Amino acid sequence: MHDPEHAKEAQEARRLGGLRRRKEKTVQNAYDIGELEDVGGVRRLLQIAVTDTLSLENSIARARTIAYLSQVALKTLELAELEERLQALEATLKPREPVGRRR
Repeated sequence: MHDPEHAKEAQEARRLGGLRRRKEKTVQNAYDIGELEDVGGVRRLLQIAVTDTLSLENSIARARTIAYLSQVALKTLELAELEERLQALEATLKPREPVGRRR
């Protein structure tokens, strides 16, 4: 990368990297997609995918994609429910002192 013979290639790589980052931010802002670190972010992305797929012309591929996205949506809902239940259990149990440490 530091070889003067490859300076043009390195410059082009930096330019393309910058374009990719700008495009990523533009798409994230256009679709209102945040980080996919929680169920809400994944749900938002799934909603966009379903909406875009439904807007396509009817075809076998579209039907398969809708079926697949439906499976993913059901799994996401299942995991969200489990996450909520786990949080409720953890809140109920709260951190307790170990039995041997009570005075």
